[in-house]
Order: sequence, then structure tokens, then C-alpha cells
Amino acid sequence: MTLLPKHRSAALTDGPDRAPARAMLKAVGLSDEDLSRPLVGVANTWIEVMPCNIHLREVAASVKEGIREAGGTPIEFNTVAVSDGISMGTEGMKASLVSREVVADSIELVARGHLFDALVALCGCDKTIPGTAMALARLDLPGLVLYGGSIDPGSFRGRDVTIQDVFEAVGACASGKMTLDDLKELEDKACPGPGACGGQFTANTMATALEFVGISPMGSAGVPATDPGRKEVGRAAGRLVMDLLRRGTGARSVLTRGAFENAIASIAATGGSTNGVLHLLALAREAGVPLSIDDFDRISARTPLLADLKPGGRFVANDMHRAGGTRLLAARLLEAGLLRGDEATVSGSTIKEEAQRARETRGQEVIRPLANPLKPTGGLVILRGSLAPDGCVVKVAGHGRLKHRGPARVFDREEAAFAAVQARRIKPGDVVVIRYEGPSGGPGMREMLAVTAALVGQGIGDQVALLTDGRFSGATHGLMAGHVAPEAARGGPIAAVREGDGISFDIGARRLDLEVSDEIVRDRLRHWTPPAPRYETGVFAKYARLVSSASEGAVTG
Repeated sequence: MTLLPKHRSAALTDGPDRAPARAMLKAVGLSDEDLSRPLVGVANTWIEVMPCNIHLREVAASVKEGIREAGGTPIEFNTVAVSDGISMGTEGMKASLVSREVVADSIELVARGHLFDALVALCGCDKTIPGTAMALARLDLPGLVLYGGSIDPGSFRGRDVTIQDVFEAVGACASGKMTLDDLKELEDKACPGPGACGGQFTANTMATALEFVGISPMGSAGVPATDPGRKEVGRAAGRLVMDLLRRGTGARSVLTRGAFENAIASIAATGGSTNGVLHLLALAREAGVPLSIDDFDRISARTPLLADLKPGGRFVANDMHRAGGTRLLAARLLEAGLLRGDEATVSGSTIKEEAQRARETRGQEVIRPLANPLKPTGGLVILRGSLAPDGCVVKVAGHGRLKHRGPARVFDREEAAFAAVQARRIKPGDVVVIRYEGPSGGPGMREMLAVTAALVGQGIGDQVALLTDGRFSGATHGLMAGHVAPEAARGGPIAAVREGDGISFDIGARRLDLEVSDEIVRDRLRHWTPPAPRYETGVFAKYARLVSSASEGAVTG
């Protein structure tokens, strides 16, 4: 076999002066033959605490087989992961977004410290997906991101269910619409095994987006976590990274402006998570690609909503895979003239060539034809206005309300808002305001799924609105504005809102406004003092000091 290039690792392993390094590497089982080959990092986000990532050791084993088959020496290492779904509604949720930076930092450190020639990054839960991609963008090595696949839906009394149903059942139980025994039965059946949350929540949104941006092999993410075919997906990824190394293709060569526009279109067309805005902004920054929140509004406005996926629709990610998957979605967007077809992908094919390989399952209802979209425009809008001068994000997939006006119900912590919802103190017409949960103020920008799901479960999700400087889960639906910027902890207008103030949403006009005069708002802010930091030491304190605005991706570097 012709030896492949060791662009970086030769400095670690070759020559008489590197004998001490080789001695230590032999202690972990590597041979002279292993060390003559390129060293390929396999960055694993395996962790025992969540279904999304629990199976990634098996995925890593398949990837390593493929790397060895193609002439490389795989070296697996691990990083952190934090489960959004498990920590939701607790102080632990503050660690979620922070973990994205730690994932990226730790992969970068190991890859630089051990001079890897190439890299495969394995991911599952929400923040591990953008975190792994951000690391590849920084390193610009030949590499790719491989998603572990989606969980199978649970079965509850004859219908498919996901974790979204459990969150909403909490509100239903609090309002007497469901018994505790019903809730327990649903809890036991909603998550039947390994894989990331099943709807087009944040994990599947980002997995889709990374295929469209080109850093993940198209079609790889859709294979369900428990599908026997996932082993071959892993082996193929291992072989592919060696081909990337042979070609000398660095990650940034596919992370172009056009590729990011394709990724945004995929989020808009699938009714994806608002977190996609935050993560693509962060990834673009790492790749050196100019991107702003207004690009999301512009692209979503021209992109039809085609995929009938939860939380607003009927189907889950595994249904989309069986229907034809991301290639079919790409083919639809290409047909509409909404895909930049010449953009490269890690496979070596352009995204147009990938789309041309689409095979649509006869009679499928998941991905609509262009002539019959769910909506003529995509699932995301960006609002500005007196409450969000730097912007905020609203997901309009799954609901039809374009306007709402009501009195502010103000809470300075998520827990206080959840308690009010559970006590039935939120009434139709209200606008729930949850602040001091932004990137710096939280710190960590918690998701508000416990609150929004409880409102839906009580049956008033379509009669209230909610805004926050925190985030929403991909499972959130309803009229909810997240990422309000500037955030309250840094003196944004949301800090000036008082109980009972009128607030208006106008989706058509792209406005979110406080119905209080500018003069009164300025006076309130003059008398406002920033709250004391919630953490004075450790990783949260460091993050709070360094993190940027949500409108810039909430990055720390």
C-alpha cells in the first residue's frame, strides 16, 4: 500500500530524536507499522448519561475499522457532553451551551497537542454537533463530522411519541388533563433506546444543516441510531477521511458562504430549531465566513416549508430518512432554485450531484412537493424593535399567529416562570417575559422548553406569547421569541420591562416592541443596576465574562 502523507504527525513520530515519543506510543499498543501511517483522531462525545451519545463507542469502532482499511492509524479520544433534555428546567441546563465551547476547545487541544493528520468527530446531542464542527473549522484539517443518528419513536397507546410529548404531558398533568399514572406510563415508553431526540429538534436540525454545509457526508445522519446499516456508515466515514487526507482537503474548503446559505435553507425548509441560528453563526465565525442573523430571515423568507416534521408537524427524523432523506430535500430545493448546487461536500461531490442521487419513496408524505408546501415561507423569522434592537429569533413553523399583543408577565428566572405556569397564573393573552437567562446573565442561555411545553400541555400554548434572552429547545412551538438581544444582564431594553407593560409581536413587520415610550425606557435603565454575577469562580464565571451576544452566536473567542 502506498503510504499516505503524514503532514503533521511526522514531527511527532519520525526520526531518532522522536524515540521517546514512539516508546510511549508503543506502550498503548501502537506498532512501528501503525506509526508509519497517518495518525487520525477520532473525537468521541460518548457519555453514559444520555441516549443521544450512549452508542457512540460502537460507532467509533466502525469508524476506526474504516480508517485502518484505508491506511490510517486511528486514535480515539473523548470530550464532554451535557444533555439538554435531562438538565432542562434546572441549574444544570446552564452547562449546555457552555459545553459547546468546551467540546470545540478540547478537540482542538488534543488534535494540536498530538499533531493529528486528519480528524473524524462523532456527535449526538445538541451542543456536541456544532462543537465538533467548530473544532474542525478552527483546525482546518482534513476531517468530517459524523452524527450518531436519531432515536426510534416510542409507542404510547397506539401512537408514536417523543420526548416532546413527555414535556407537554407535565403541563397536562398539572392542569388535570392527564393523571400521574398516565404520565408515568408515557415516561416509561417515550425513549425506547439509543439515539438523539426524534423530531426536527436541535440535534436533527443541526445534523441536517451540517450535511447541507458539506462537513458531514450527505445521507449519513438520517440512518437511525439502531439501524444495522449504521456500522457501514461508520466504516465509510473512516475510509472517506483518508480520502480527504489524500486529496489534502481541509475543513474550511467546504465551509463557504454559499454552503452556509444552503444550511440555512435546510433549516427553513424543515421547520428546524431556532438554535440553528446560534450555532451556524458560531460555526461561520470559526470558519471566517461573514454571516449575520438577517441572512436567516432573508433566506427563510424565500424558502418554502416542505418537511412535515415534529414539533410542529406529524413525522420524526426516521420517517424523513425512509421518505428519501436529505438528498430528497436537497433535490426539492435545487428544483426551486434555492440551493447553491456547485458547493463542495466532504464526499468529493457537489451538493447538486448529491441531490441528483435522491430516491423518493412512493407515497411518502414527509417531504412535500414544491407545488404543495406546508407554508410558502420557511420556519424562521428575525424580529427587531424596541425590545430587541439587536434582533431575536422566532420559529413560525407549526403555528399560524402573525400578531399578538398583551400584558407582560415578568420573571427574572426560568424557575419562577415555570412555577407560575404550573400554578395556572398565566392567562390567555399574556406575554411571558423570562430574562437574565442570556449568554452572560444566565450564564449559559438556558432553554425554556419546560415552560413552553407546560403552556402547550395546559391547552393555552396558542393563546399566549413568550420572549426571553435565553433560548428555546428545538421541541418548542408556539409564538415564542428567543435570543432577545441585547440581553438583560448587559442592559438591554428587556431589563426595563415591568409587570403589565404592553408588548406587541408583529411577524409580518418583523417587530417586537414594548409599548412604553423611549423616554420612560431610558429613565428606567438609568436607574437600573446590573445584577451580581451568579457565579464568581469556575467555568461559568469565565464564560460569563467572555461570551458575546446571542446575535453574534454567543461565542467566547
